[in-house]
Amino acid sequence: MADDFSKISFRKMNGCGNDFVIVDSRRMAGFSPFMMPMFVRDVANREAGIGCDQFILLEEPHKGGDVLMKIYNSDGNPAEACGNGMRCVAHLEMQEKNRERLIVETLWSNSVCEKVGPETVRADMGIPLFKWHEIPLSHEVSDTSRIEFDDIEGITLPTGCAVNAGNPHIVFFVDDLTFTTLELDRVGPLLEHHRLFPEGVNVSFAHTRQEGGVDLKVWERGAGATQACGTGACATLVAGVRLGLTERKVCVFLFGGALDIEWRSENNHVLMTGPVAYDYEGQFDWYNTKRQTGESAP
Repeated sequence: MADDFSKISFRKMNGCGNDFVIVDSRRMAGFSPFMMPMFVRDVANREAGIGCDQFILLEEPHKGGDVLMKIYNSDGNPAEACGNGMRCVAHLEMQEKNRERLIVETLWSNSVCEKVGPETVRADMGIPLFKWHEIPLSHEVSDTSRIEFDDIEGITLPTGCAVNAGNPHIVFFVDDLTFTTLELDRVGPLLEHHRLFPEGVNVSFAHTRQEGGVDLKVWERGAGATQACGTGACATLVAGVRLGLTERKVCVFLFGGALDIEWRSENNHVLMTGPVAYDYEGQFDWYNTKRQTGESAP
């Protein structure tokens, strides 16, 4: 066969510990991603596969960008945006094309990405949405910044702020992030599939530091608890501004690292700046997703 897809090359990258398997379909003539979603679940499996929070497929752009980035959560379902993944893809493309700036297409938007350091990228995440049908919610809610929930398995939640920052998010500001009381692993999936969110939701618990900055823990729709979530950090800043809890520019501290987030007043765009890292490169079998070879990327 002229096009043998039995071995698929991939790159493993991460942004603040939020990790991705990246496959460039542009280098495989005739490639058709028929494998979703079961294939993605196998690749993302950390015990039997390669392991990742999101699987990213690169394709030729068709809306004026430099590269089209398709995102699949580890459960195999597509996602509209992924901020950390976008920065990784942008860094990869800029390195290969010897550029400092380019546009990454996603289902959410065309995002301008810029290299601001050797391994640091700033991404324009676009304009956040607040209307109930834009998030979306299952029914009309007049004030999406103050949503009340009944007790979730005996846990009383504070008022939540709903934001679409590329993906639907619900953000709770709390006095502390002690998970003996919040129990993110228990509350996260219940809210992710709550009847209020017809397309699911990312769940964030945030705490504002007295000295500035925000601590954040996120349960990602379709991926579970992750070390970092780029759109979650963006949604949290936007929620904080809406509630009068933060300035329009803040450092968000996640388990895997920190992201600088800014919500610009002049155009309402949210900018995210943070690190990217190569983990390794390798190949996997199209019909057997266990990693076949792997080596550290330069």
